[in-house]
Amino acid sequence: MSTQRMNIQEIDPKAYQPMIAMEKYIHAGTLGEALLALVKIRASQLNGCAYCLDMHGREARNAGVDNRRVDVLAGWQEARAMYSDREQAALALTESMTLISHGGVSDAIWAQVKAAFTEAEIPVLLMAISAINVWNRLAVTTHQALPDV
Repeated sequence: MSTQRMNIQEIDPKAYQPMIAMEKYIHAGTLGEALLALVKIRASQLNGCAYCLDMHGREARNAGVDNRRVDVLAGWQEARAMYSDREQAALALTESMTLISHGGVSDAIWAQVKAAFTEAEIPVLLMAISAINVWNRLAVTTHQALPDV
């Protein structure tokens, strides 16, 4: 395990304030904690963020997501029956946004999102995916230490 390079919170607690405000906005929406946790886990898998995987795995289970659905999330496309249409749309968008340089977000994925979410929910979903990608990049760059268990 790598040594933590920097603790942003200790050096400049104000640095996280905009992110905390974004998280409050995201969690005040109607997406639900289970869906948000799945989105956060999938982005964190793609970004290789152990800190966030640990945190959001616990959040998913606390939100009632079955362990099996968390365990197979990296292969969700082969286990589609385990995920609702809404979850599949959110996961597809998460992958496309996280890997944005691999062709962006296709019209097919956008149509899937529009069919599964209300117009008011889509900005919240976009912000949730954006936020976890920022958190992942900060944690991976600074080698954020996993909490002691």
